Amino acid sequence: MSIERVFVAGAGLMGHGIGQVHAAIGKQVTLYEPDLARAEAGRARIAGNLDRAVAKGKLDGDARDAILARIATTSDLDAVHDADLVVEAVFEDLAVKQSLWQELDVRAPSTAIFASNTSSISIDRLAAAVSADRDERFVGMHFFSPVPVMPLVELIRGSATTDETEAAIRELSEALGKKLIVSADRPGFIVNRILMPLLAEAMRTLEEGTGTADDIDTGAKVGLNHPMGPLELADFIGLDVCLNVMKVLHEGIGGEHFRPPKVLEDLVAAGNLGQKTGRGFHTYPRG
Repeated sequence: MSIERVFVAGAGLMGHGIGQVHAAIGKQVTLYEPDLARAEAGRARIAGNLDRAVAKGKLDGDARDAILARIATTSDLDAVHDADLVVEAVFEDLAVKQSLWQELDVRAPSTAIFASNTSSISIDRLAAAVSADRDERFVGMHFFSPVPVMPLVELIRGSATTDETEAAIRELSEALGKKLIVSADRPGFIVNRILMPLLAEAMRTLEEGTGTADDIDTGAKVGLNHPMGPLELADFIGLDVCLNVMKVLHEGIGGEHFRPPKVLEDLVAAGNLGQKTGRGFHTYPRG
């Protein structure tokens, strides 16, 4: 099926980037937030990204203006009425996502593909929120942050997802310039199944006093040739997001290596969520 109109539910860290990359390949994009100011803030972040690309000579001014002209904002869920693809990019919480999908299900065209940007939650559990005849067009489409830069998309098939739906997402991902991998519907899928135990072990290494946060990150960057240290990466992802993904993995698979470390739980409880709050395992300048 042809995908020309994309409705992105959630205009935050992931959602605004998802909107940007679709608009950049000529799709008409609507950014939704229940608070219109937040949707407009997401569009403003896209404008800032494009301005930086122009300043670096990677984009000309006309192209910038054309991309922005293809991005609308709304606080009205009824604006999903003509969407070909609906991408949900809200907080990694099952109840929050299911509630939103229920509302979208009664408003979106019956032909629209529903794609969740979830990083860990079962696609079948999310699809349980929509009507039975929608299941075959429900899929996971997990982008990585920052979306305009990271070249990977993780496609997760639910038990009812059809080959036609997978083919449409494959074609779209190729148009976006993304490398696509396909995961079965298992806790954490592929990437977070591998990543989260690494981050958790780095946190336990810190917790046990084996090394400082700086030394642990330097060990990974220099000794393992990782571009970011594991604690720095956790701060970048968001410690609340890491905690939620680890909980999903531990509840779904078990094993101590998936259990969230106490130091992570304590930081999140204190509101220290990493880069977005200015403090996590490291501290960051605000603004």
